[in-house]
Amino acid sequence: MDFTLPDHVEALRAEVRRFAEREIRPQVMIWDETRTFPMAILKKLGEMGMLGIIFPEEYGGAGMGYLEYAVVVEELSRVDGSIGLSVAAHNSLCGNHLYTMGNEAQRRQYLVPLASGQMLGAWGLTEPGAGSDAGALQTHAQKEGSHWVLNGTKNFITHGAVAEIFVVMARTRPARSGKGGSDGISAFVLEKGMNGFRAGKQENKLGMRASDTSELILEDVKVPEANLLGEEGVGFHQAMKTLDGGRISIGALALGMAQGAFEASVRYAKSRHAFGKALAEHQAILFKLADMQVMVEAARLLIYKAADLKDRGLPYGKAASIAKLYSSEIACRVADEAVQIHGGYGYSKDFPVEKYYRDVKLCTIGEGTSEVQRMVIGQYLLDEF
Repeated sequence: MDFTLPDHVEALRAEVRRFAEREIRPQVMIWDETRTFPMAILKKLGEMGMLGIIFPEEYGGAGMGYLEYAVVVEELSRVDGSIGLSVAAHNSLCGNHLYTMGNEAQRRQYLVPLASGQMLGAWGLTEPGAGSDAGALQTHAQKEGSHWVLNGTKNFITHGAVAEIFVVMARTRPARSGKGGSDGISAFVLEKGMNGFRAGKQENKLGMRASDTSELILEDVKVPEANLLGEEGVGFHQAMKTLDGGRISIGALALGMAQGAFEASVRYAKSRHAFGKALAEHQAILFKLADMQVMVEAARLLIYKAADLKDRGLPYGKAASIAKLYSSEIACRVADEAVQIHGGYGYSKDFPVEKYYRDVKLCTIGEGTSEVQRMVIGQYLLDEF
């Protein structure tokens, strides 16, 4: 694709950047220190159409594509990764699972309030004993009359304590191997307030502290038969397909934070003086900045390529994994160099790079670790050659 983005995408970037600078930046460290989920900001983003950016207007969405979506997440994350993460999880996981796998009645009932920003969504796959090995999940659902009864525990769920609509994976029949596996897993739509369904422990995290991450506890939760998403037993495959799109947004999340750390480093290196000249005039620092710029630009191209492929209806799974892997790992390197350039001030909460340094690590873990991405990319290579 041509790196020059359409005018409407750059106009969207400018709009979101203005919003982030005006509404988010002044509160970033307050939310981070107090672990406050900024619901009011998410409501404003919903009014702007950012909580349904990838969904058609007929379902309350903004009717845009993944390229626009990546730019939105990038710009929000440039100021605060926690906000970018919320937008990504809401759109890519809960909302997109409902949109791609749900029937018309489910879309009308659940996607419309999500896409229009009236409600927040969460997506429940991970469990205490099933992270990268998601097929080992133990949450189970048993059919009883016109309902399914769900029991189990989910953890590390973004929006677990604040969402109102949830897509949750549960095992509806034993795996054929008898030792866990992807077959026999189904997806269900749950609503906040269902009897026996509640949020558990809220995680006290290293970074992304303004993003709610909580347990979900299910104790004899009765879910109507109509809330089964797609066919029974194919939920794992639905989840893997949903994650493909999610990796574009997590790559954009990492990119935005890397861009923010890079910009802060350039400003600091030009204003801070040592040994009679600005830090940026010292070759050791200038080379660091140059390397950071190269990594950020390369990540941006990979993400936009994956988004463009998806928007054009072309195979994009490998491109999404490559973009997510590279972007998340270089974001950690860029943030590390940003702290180094700032020296002692980089270790202080008075400067923004300290927070980028903490926040970016999540991107090498969430929605498929770096190791899982290498497995996925490797399998594509074996299939192709």
